[in-house]
Amino acid sequence: MTTASDDASMSPDRQRVLVVDFGAQYAQLIARRVRELNVYSEIVPASITAERVAELAPAAIVLSGGPKSVHVPGAPMLDAAIYESGVPILGICYGAQLIASQLGGEVGRRERGEYGRARLTRRAASSLLAPEIPDTHDVWMSHFDAITEVPDGFRATASTPDAPVAVLEDDERRIYGVQFHPEVVHSPHGMSVLKAFLHTMAGCEPNWVMSSLVDGLVADIRATVGDGRAVCGLSGGVDSSVAAALVHRAIGHQLTCVYVDTGLMRKGESEQVVETFRRNMGIELIHVDAGDRFFERLAGITEPEQKRKAIGELFIRIFEEHTGGLTEAEFLVQGTLYPDLIESGGTEGKADVIKSHHNVGGLPEDMTLTLVEPLREFFKDEVRALGLELGLPDEMVWRQPFPGPGLGVRIIGEVTPDKVATLQEADAIVRAEIAKAGLEREIWQAFAVLPDIRSVGVMGDERTYGHPIIIRAVTSDDAMTADWARLPYELLETMSNRIINEVPGINRVAYDVTSKPPGTIEWE
Repeated sequence: MTTASDDASMSPDRQRVLVVDFGAQYAQLIARRVRELNVYSEIVPASITAERVAELAPAAIVLSGGPKSVHVPGAPMLDAAIYESGVPILGICYGAQLIASQLGGEVGRRERGEYGRARLTRRAASSLLAPEIPDTHDVWMSHFDAITEVPDGFRATASTPDAPVAVLEDDERRIYGVQFHPEVVHSPHGMSVLKAFLHTMAGCEPNWVMSSLVDGLVADIRATVGDGRAVCGLSGGVDSSVAAALVHRAIGHQLTCVYVDTGLMRKGESEQVVETFRRNMGIELIHVDAGDRFFERLAGITEPEQKRKAIGELFIRIFEEHTGGLTEAEFLVQGTLYPDLIESGGTEGKADVIKSHHNVGGLPEDMTLTLVEPLREFFKDEVRALGLELGLPDEMVWRQPFPGPGLGVRIIGEVTPDKVATLQEADAIVRAEIAKAGLEREIWQAFAVLPDIRSVGVMGDERTYGHPIIIRAVTSDDAMTADWARLPYELLETMSNRIINEVPGINRVAYDVTSKPPGTIEWE
């Protein structure tokens, strides 16, 4: 398997900010906040070297928080040479303590930590805290240790009751640290702090906007594909739809889309996908009905990773079989997103694998096509904005995310045609009632899960032994973090009643109230 260059879409004049991940749950959120300020960001591991930083030539570096103490043996450190690189640095929480510790200051052990909302007070003139920010305001803290003495050349410009150095600054070296979390909404002036660092101290130009990116992305795709032919695997979701539209704009008739119906789609989705793409996009589309082959391949498989990899491998094999006259096709277009890369092991290959994504970890190594992934730098909300910029219809751009392996990862245990049919009916009820309640735009994803258990029930004075359905609904900005949706009780009641009354074999409904982290959005 070969892949087009990871940096193919990084134009020479684009500034980038590196977010160094020290294990914080908010590293991805920091990267998102940087992009909201119209500056491109990417996440790199704490093990990054000064040599690698020099190769990437970032405009700025942000050090994330982390769960460890700088005093713990084996705590992650930053390559000390990076501090001498001249690149502006902002440390957040653990990152701020690391700056103090590595550059000669003191980080003291405290008798108590500081968690949640705290009152920060400006103590001196500050570059990070703009004049319009109140001298005393709320910030969000999450730390036990605290900086007690700043390194030579630094100034302590703000404090809280339990953090004597809540902000430290060295304007000459352009190295800064904040003990609080400016990236969370609970720090109301946090974005002002990030904006001051990025736009003023680091001199980053706010030019990461969709309207200015399309032409560059199109040019990159043309340069990669040249006169070659490309095929794109359509799932019907926003990611593959936007990827197809973008590549079609770049190479036109050189692209053929292949929609492989795995038999694991949502109710009525296959018909909608085929009709929408042929009507709205005018792209050559090959429709392959392969449900029987997927069910045969999945027979007896219950382990989640094995299911994902089995689906991904068969998907590609069918792809290779059904390119018709496109035997000369050299490229495979996929809608891989930045969160997919992170969760599948990280762009640097260092992060733990949370799950193999269908369009990242489930591809066979001997695949004969070169991958083209024009969205691999983007978060989901950025992809939606890109889709609107490309002129895609709302029903396509705002379709709820759907995993590549489809309902296969929403059925716990072995996947069979009967289980899929049951889940399709229950899932259709969940989505229909969410839409009827006017909550489609507020909910990131809402769907049904069929677990591999049965429970006793009573229906019509008779004992039943049926399956439960679990409803999952979450709110999110980018799928890196998510919170369970506080759906109205009346809506939950309606969905429960309809599922039990209308879906044979279901006698119980439960609602998942787990956020991400610690859970993932999908069950497998």
